Amino acid sequence: MARPLDAATREQIAARLRFYRELGIYDLYRRETTLELPEPAAADSDDACIPNHSGDDLARRNSNAPLVDLAAPPDAAERATRLEAAAVNRNLALSIIREDLGDCTRCVLHKQGRQQIVFGVGDPHAELMFIGEAPGADEDQQGEPFVGRAGQLLTNMIKAMGVSREQVYIANIIKCRPPGNRTPERDECETCSPFLMRQIDVVQPKAIVALGAVAARTLLQINQPMSEFRGKWFDFRGAQLAVTYHPAFLLRDPRQKKETWKDLQMVMKFLGLKPVTMPEAPPKTPTAE
Repeated sequence: MARPLDAATREQIAARLRFYRELGIYDLYRRETTLELPEPAAADSDDACIPNHSGDDLARRNSNAPLVDLAAPPDAAERATRLEAAAVNRNLALSIIREDLGDCTRCVLHKQGRQQIVFGVGDPHAELMFIGEAPGADEDQQGEPFVGRAGQLLTNMIKAMGVSREQVYIANIIKCRPPGNRTPERDECETCSPFLMRQIDVVQPKAIVALGAVAARTLLQINQPMSEFRGKWFDFRGAQLAVTYHPAFLLRDPRQKKETWKDLQMVMKFLGLKPVTMPEAPPKTPTAE
């Protein structure tokens, strides 16, 4: 039986747990070992270290994300060192999230024809982040979000705002392509979105643009029409979140591009950006090859 912990050791363990949670790691367990190592305070079972959360924290636990071993064998000790470095290195922090995601099999999409996981792309220090719904066929093939026709339009929209694609961060609610580009199911969003939340927490954007109703409803947990989302700011994980139409929708209904441009102008004003096109002029739709 392990010896009782003194007050100083208990505080060190508590501080370590807070550190992991700030990095978005909520699932913890204690591996049995023959070494005489201190145990976490009041750890009577394998679940004793798991905090009782609700909401998105509960979704994190249900995501089956890899667990952190507090017994600290060499591989876990190395991982802890990397996590400490990740607190100040956003590229490293994002790479750790990608490693945790792995070759994901947490929902049915891995069995429904997806070729690869589409994680996210852009500047880890970006002030502006765009979040779409799900990868399409081109994204599934190339492993990068928004690279098809809708992606070309999004790139033009970003340029019109006075920044480049490389200066923003782009991701989706889910990271695998649904078959036939169908709308993601609720359980797929709930399973995958905790990894997106960790990406948001690492990038720490000032403004987030949710592209389309699925992205807006999943992020804000509000079931309402686009007309109720648009033209407003929502407080979200330390950022201001705005909602506009998805570029794929604009390809089907170009009449809404002017409305989308109004939404983007609201974001530009908030970030102090100057457009490279004339005011009120919506971005051009790329021609199909």
